[in-house]
Amino acid sequence: QVQLVESGGGLVQPGGSLRLSCAASGFTLNQYAIAWFRRAPGKERERVSYITADGTRDYTGSLKDRFTISRDDVENTVYLEMDSLKPEDTAVYYCAADRRGLYNLWALQTPEYWGQGTQVTVSS
Repeated sequence: QVQLVESGGGLVQPGGSLRLSCAASGFTLNQYAIAWFRRAPGKERERVSYITADGTRDYTGSLKDRFTISRDDVENTVYLEMDSLKPEDTAVYYCAADRRGLYNLWALQTPEYWGQGTQVTVSS
């Protein structure tokens, strides 16, 4: 069965850190472009970061100063390390995968696979 499963979300104080995981089953992540998105309450889904099959990475705007995307090919998992978290980072975070590449995944946000999401709440 092909699926993506996110984990690692939770409640964290402002300034804290979390590491989200996106574990794949049924396919090999390093053959896909993988992205993280988030949706805050009352807002549209937002792009966060991606990593391509060849390891190219990018981030939306200033998130690159606080977030780091990485991939563990042995664990078949992509991670999103989030530091210096702010209340505005509160959202449900989703990972997505597409073997076709970035256009469908990042530009159109119509990937082959979506995870179910993990809640991140930044609050004191």
